Amino acid sequence: MHFTVWGQGNEIVLADAHFPGHSIHNKVMRAEGLKIDALLEDIMPLFILDQYVKNPLSMMAPSEGDRLDPKVEVSYLKFIRISWPDTQPPERIESFAFYNRARKTYTVVMTGDTAKYGTLILKEEVTPC
Repeated sequence: MHFTVWGQGNEIVLADAHFPGHSIHNKVMRAEGLKIDALLEDIMPLFILDQYVKNPLSMMAPSEGDRLDPKVEVSYLKFIRISWPDTQPPERIESFAFYNRARKTYTVVMTGDTAKYGTLILKEEVTPC
């Protein structure tokens, strides 16, 4: 997979297999053979998280009555914090607001991850030359 630097403040969605990527975005990359944590392990050394925002990571908040699996967030942060050790846990956004935000991102990367509420939005900072 090849990632193009898209610029300061842009966002990318790393989507679980349940996410409606093609319904909400016209730029969709396919990575069905990968899980999000494995993808993070590979891209975080190359990705500059925006350090000028309160939180460069966002995930969907659970619907009423649903529960989050805390292992999902822990597995993501494990790989993110190798490159960005001070990164806070992802902010949680209500589902409709999350979909609206995802529509405005640079691209959606569809993975084969089946973790419930596993989709992650990353905000990029300037990549040094």
